Amino acid sequence: MSVFAELAELGHEQVVFCRDDSVGLRGIIAIHSTALGPALGGTRLYNYASEKDALHDVLRLSRGMTYKAAVAGLDLGGGKAVIWGDPTTIKSEALFRSFGRFVDSLNGRYITAEDMNTTVEDMNYVHRETEWVTGHSAHTGGSGDPSPVTAWGCFHGIRACLEVVYGSPDVAGRTIAIQGVGAVGYHLARFLSEGGAKLLFNDISERKLARVVEEFGGRVLDDDEYWSAECDVLAPCAIGGVLNARTIGMIRAPIIGGAANNQLANERIDGETIEKAGITYAPDYVINAGGLINVSSELRGTSHEKAMQDAANIFNTVKAVINKAKAAGITTTEASNQLAEERIEAVARLRRFHLNR
Repeated sequence: MSVFAELAELGHEQVVFCRDDSVGLRGIIAIHSTALGPALGGTRLYNYASEKDALHDVLRLSRGMTYKAAVAGLDLGGGKAVIWGDPTTIKSEALFRSFGRFVDSLNGRYITAEDMNTTVEDMNYVHRETEWVTGHSAHTGGSGDPSPVTAWGCFHGIRACLEVVYGSPDVAGRTIAIQGVGAVGYHLARFLSEGGAKLLFNDISERKLARVVEEFGGRVLDDDEYWSAECDVLAPCAIGGVLNARTIGMIRAPIIGGAANNQLANERIDGETIEKAGITYAPDYVINAGGLINVSSELRGTSHEKAMQDAANIFNTVKAVINKAKAAGITTTEASNQLAEERIEAVARLRRFHLNR
């Protein structure tokens, strides 16, 4: 499929390719929609196998941000950026400052933040070149790391799923398997442990696994053990595409609710397979919206406490999506997509009226 065909299929407005050989920068900024407001989404640093993989990832991620903002009720559009490279070797002040200049050239159409393998410190460098960045340090006017707010929203989304399936949102005594115990997964483990849940873990990093087991107890699973684990909830919090033809057939858990983006390898086929298996699935962009809520709060100048309160409301949003899906006989992803598209169309129509009067 050509680049323009893929853009047309997903409905993107603009894609910007960023290159600065002097610092090793190869990046892509994708703006999916600005119908509700400026496109906001983090910058992911990942060593993709190919340019095609990097483009495919940023297009899917940016579309997800549009829907995430719409369902969360925010006046923001959807965007995302990826930087192609090895995060253990490529990072530098110059790299992120160069990237910041590309962000600045869009004059506010795209606002960035941290994402996989990028940090508050990295955003501080970006902020030295542009005002269109969130999640930088508090001493520079930012809100800092959004991971705890993302995890807090995911925690409440899991509670909503438990209430639907078991009749109670209480996590105490429930067994929850977390895949990916980095920034968000670590904080999710903390909230669940404080609530009395039993935890299982999977990650490629032995160091991160040792940390969570030492702090929260629990047991480590290898990859196949993770998918077939006897537990109440699977919480994928690492990479996307993990729910696919191979893994779904192994799942025994009645609930999937985690913070990873683009969990379904194929949105329609895998979503329908999960539905037919009788598994309650919280769409990723609904349950992981806490980070976006946090940076939206930063843009509005409201407090961290307000961001946490708004993220806790993901409980109600997840329940509304599940109930809509049940009532209409559709998958939860289809239900959340419908809610997003209805709001985008309604608000975009109002904006057109306002701008053309």
